[in-house]
Amino acid sequence: MEAIIERNNIRIQGEGDRTLIFGHGFGCEQNIWRSMIPYFEKDYRIVLFDYVGSGNSDLAAYNPERYSTLYGYVADLLDILEALEIEKAVFVGHSVSSMIGLLASIRKPEAFQSMVLIGPSPRYINDLPDYYGGFDERDVKELLQMMEMNFVGWASMNAAALMDNPERPVLTEQLKDTFCAEDPAIMKNFAQATFLSDHRRELPEVTVPCLIVQCSVDSIVPLEVAEYLHKQLRNSRLEVISARGHYPNLSQPKETSELIRSYLDDSEAQG
Repeated sequence: MEAIIERNNIRIQGEGDRTLIFGHGFGCEQNIWRSMIPYFEKDYRIVLFDYVGSGNSDLAAYNPERYSTLYGYVADLLDILEALEIEKAVFVGHSVSSMIGLLASIRKPEAFQSMVLIGPSPRYINDLPDYYGGFDERDVKELLQMMEMNFVGWASMNAAALMDNPERPVLTEQLKDTFCAEDPAIMKNFAQATFLSDHRRELPEVTVPCLIVQCSVDSIVPLEVAEYLHKQLRNSRLEVISARGHYPNLSQPKETSELIRSYLDDSEAQG
């Protein structure tokens, strides 16, 4: 247990009996949830962690082969659940962490009560005419090349596009600083695992109830992807919020948190 806590930099806070696990997305770490925590800490036991290779995780535990696909991160999450003896938790995943959570729920459904998926995508590359993911294969290759050649430049350019709140430049700077704090080689490997993945076939295997939270405008995940997920996940609710960008946990923490609280309250009332 102690080894996993140190490896994934696990922090536990909050006062409630119910467990809420927050999983960060690509290029980030657990501090990305800082603005949302106050909305939950009085009623939930909150588990925060960093995937291996991110944040303050144990970088010595990073293995490029293990984390060449999302299943390495799925193994991280399952290890955390086992170490903390967690059952019937609510998992809140941002971006690629949404898919990590879904894949973990297929392997161990009894560990999860429900899923909250913020900006999820099972496939980022288009597969036309049947599927629109938002990117051509060439777009993804150019993104990966830029990360390798000029990581700081990639971070600066993409932070602005991903945040999409030009009237609040401090948010863009915070996101850029978060990106730049990560190891470039590890982040490129994580980016490949994220943007080259295709987990559409696994979606029908998900049995855990899901809330899909989609921003009104998102440069990474278009509305079509959220609607696709909603159709494929048998027990899901889709909510489109007013926030712009890919990080409502930073730009609209109150609206995002209240929506999640409402979903969880409804789910508990229904038993």
